[in-house]
Amino acid sequence: MTTMLKAPSSKEFMDKLKSRTPGEIEFHQAVHEVVESLLPFLEENPRYKTAKILERISEPERILIFRVPWVDDKGEIQVNRGYRIEMNSAIGPYKGGLRFHPTVNLGILKFLAFEQVFKNSLTTLPMGGGKGGSDFDPKQKSDNEVMRFCQSFMTELCKHIGPNTDVPAGDIGVGGREIGYLFGQYKRIRNEFTGVLTGKGAEWGGSVIRPEATGYGNVYFAEEMLNTKNDSLKGKIVTVSGSGNVAQFTVEKVNELGGKVVTLSDSSGFIHDPDGIDGEKLTFVMRLKNIKRGRIEEYAKKYNVAYYPNARPWGVKCDVALPSATQNEINAEEAQILIDSGCICVSEGANMPSTPEAVDIFIKNEILYGPGKAANAGGVAVSGLEMSQNAMRLSWTREEVDNQLQRIMKDVHTTCVKYGKSSNGYVNYVNGANIGGFVKVANAMIAQGIV
Repeated sequence: MTTMLKAPSSKEFMDKLKSRTPGEIEFHQAVHEVVESLLPFLEENPRYKTAKILERISEPERILIFRVPWVDDKGEIQVNRGYRIEMNSAIGPYKGGLRFHPTVNLGILKFLAFEQVFKNSLTTLPMGGGKGGSDFDPKQKSDNEVMRFCQSFMTELCKHIGPNTDVPAGDIGVGGREIGYLFGQYKRIRNEFTGVLTGKGAEWGGSVIRPEATGYGNVYFAEEMLNTKNDSLKGKIVTVSGSGNVAQFTVEKVNELGGKVVTLSDSSGFIHDPDGIDGEKLTFVMRLKNIKRGRIEEYAKKYNVAYYPNARPWGVKCDVALPSATQNEINAEEAQILIDSGCICVSEGANMPSTPEAVDIFIKNEILYGPGKAANAGGVAVSGLEMSQNAMRLSWTREEVDNQLQRIMKDVHTTCVKYGKSSNGYVNYVNGANIGGFVKVANAMIAQGIV
């Protein structure tokens, strides 16, 4: 007689995980969300329980930790710590960004790598999940200091990556400048020109609209959600957090679709521009952040609008909120304020910007809520397209890539609806993204045996 294997309860599973990974708060948060979505599905599909997929998918295949020594402009030796989490390669090479920020630690990168597995699966492209980075802070560093750090970082990382093994990209603190320095060092050491990094310059193997892709993709996903209610972004008041790459191109695409963005932020505070951040103002923000590397407060001074130091923009009345800064930037109180002010749609351009309590409030009130692993999949989707172009030695036009991005985000939305639609017609996009992303990876893991 075969005994039916009982899946552990959410508490049992999380207690065991936490005992193995103490202190990794963000990782625990990300796994708990997935476990809550998956347990009912696993009861209905016991083969995944038998294969212990949940236990296996939450354990990285490999973790790399290494020192990164470099010399600053004063001639002093500095030492940072580098990481690469190779989480899951069941459906393709490890794929995910590098983050350079003082807050980077093992728990944050494991959370990002875990999320990346599901996100990459949802894109329908053959990419596994990974993430990496360092506690190095590129702010207030000269170009030469950033270059020396990147060269030291890649000197170790290059031993572990490759176009068919692990393909990093950019993330917070890693833009076109950093990708260029990293790629140059890889090419110098390995003596090969290959698609080992994505987010490259268009002149040397990059894909057009890769910088725009995460922001554009999130807006496309929000539009798809609104379309289910016979609605659109046209005429909507939109709040956006952040002012970096994702936020900038979120504003650009919202403007194109007829919405009006009234906020941007950085780590010091946020601005509120009731007239909207139009193309001219956005150009100023891009120069301020990408070239001058200044603070968003300068926007308030230039355009004579309100600036709120040490605050986040979720108290501003809006129809749509697009958090595009960092993790856990919307708490329960702020989520309730958004609901009370009439917000009908929240779509995440950042990774896990809403706390679990905030997510519960969004779902309880049955607003349109797009979790990051689905809504911001556009960035890695275009990275996947860049990998394809590199492999074929081809370059696609802006229109071709944008059309592909729109198709992929539509497919991601369709998958979320398929697995997330409740009996009352409400689409729980969290469940849809978690289950939809899980199934493809789980089936591949079962097919490949116990590895």
